[in-house]
Amino acid sequence: MGRILSIDYGTKRVGLAVTDPLKIIATGLDVIHPMNLIEFLKNYDKQENIELFVVGHAKTVRNQNSDSMKHIIPFVKKLKKEFPDKEVIMIDERFTSVIAQKAMIDGGMKKKNRQKKENVDIISATLILQSYLKQKEF
Repeated sequence: MGRILSIDYGTKRVGLAVTDPLKIIATGLDVIHPMNLIEFLKNYDKQENIELFVVGHAKTVRNQNSDSMKHIIPFVKKLKKEFPDKEVIMIDERFTSVIAQKAMIDGGMKKKNRQKKENVDIISATLILQSYLKQKEF
């Protein structure tokens, strides 16, 4: 059984989250520079067997593609090319950064740690993965 890996793709940082082998729990994995992402994913897949990728689909409040999609779409194409045997699913990621900020505050994270953008990226990736897992329950 493989894991599900989610990707919150950004041009400066990429947040990653992964499920446990039973695909029940989503956990933050790492924050990677986009240039190192494919190599990281290949190495991770060798160790843990990724079953499918869930990529955040950046949309506006009006349910249209945001400007970020001009970077995400080419990445998804490359991901599919590099991992032809893996399914790639896109999940709406609207408001994940806002929810991540709120979760950090509600969780008692100190302001200094909340200001680290890497923390927002990894929590956003976890929220994207949780959203996918919740959709699969039905």
